[in-house]
Amino acid sequence: MKDAYEVVVVGGGAAGLSGALMLARSRRSVLVVDAGEPRNAPADGVHGLLGREGMPPLELVARGRDEVRGYGGEIVTGTVARVRPDGDGFVVGLGDGRDVRAKRLLVTTGLVDELPDVPGLRERWGRDVVHCPYCHGWEVRDQPIAVIATGPASIHHALLFRQLTDDLIFFRHEQPALTEAQAGDFAARGITVVDGPIAAVEVTGDAISGIRLASGSVVPRRVVAVATRMIARAGFLDGLGLKAVPHQSGMGEHIPVDATGRTEVPGVWAAGNVTDLSAQVGSAAAAGAFAGAQINFDLVLAAAPTH
Repeated sequence: MKDAYEVVVVGGGAAGLSGALMLARSRRSVLVVDAGEPRNAPADGVHGLLGREGMPPLELVARGRDEVRGYGGEIVTGTVARVRPDGDGFVVGLGDGRDVRAKRLLVTTGLVDELPDVPGLRERWGRDVVHCPYCHGWEVRDQPIAVIATGPASIHHALLFRQLTDDLIFFRHEQPALTEAQAGDFAARGITVVDGPIAAVEVTGDAISGIRLASGSVVPRRVVAVATRMIARAGFLDGLGLKAVPHQSGMGEHIPVDATGRTEVPGVWAAGNVTDLSAQVGSAAAAGAFAGAQINFDLVLAAAPTH
């Protein structure tokens, strides 16, 4: 690893590696810093990505790393602890204490899913506890599905998962009662509503078997769908005054960017789930590639000769 690069990419998932690939192919010196813990690691496969349907997430990352390295990009396993301005660039402090300089930054650190405090949910996350009907819906089709309400987005969630199964129960848990219109819509679609708080997700063997209510009764289910609160991984940007803010959808917190992926801090771009909370792998990769192209052009302009 060198002491300085034109671009440091923080995060090596689909967005980060696509941005790094675009930059490396433009003959930019690029370092990707990645912890090797992608959000989708628990999933069996990546879905909705044309040409790579069903590929294991870690295999997709491994292929992407090889492609970036094939054009001279460098990848280091680790984390970024802090970033501070330094002249016309930045000093990037790695978690192991090393510092590297960068003229530009591409932040693609993704997000953290906050699950309801229900015993059993976290342990089954990415297996039979799912969140996205487009990422996991086909795999859980026709099964008895529980939607655990976490907020307004859960209404939307229930309607989407109802398309995939005839046996869907909406557990209101600790959320407000449905409006008359919502209750009518659910009834028309055959969605059963269960009131009362949930005590735990029941597991038998190595599979979900039901939802245990605080009352003690157990409702048999095989799959749990839950809309998480999604929080951008961005604490290391505090030294730049760049912080995650509430997303307009109410789904969580993100780093805002303009149409090119540029943040409010000059020289810093962001792409993927760190800014677009609902981005799937394909759209995250596209955003990363586009941001990489924008960074390259920004460096071209910065190096323009004066007359």
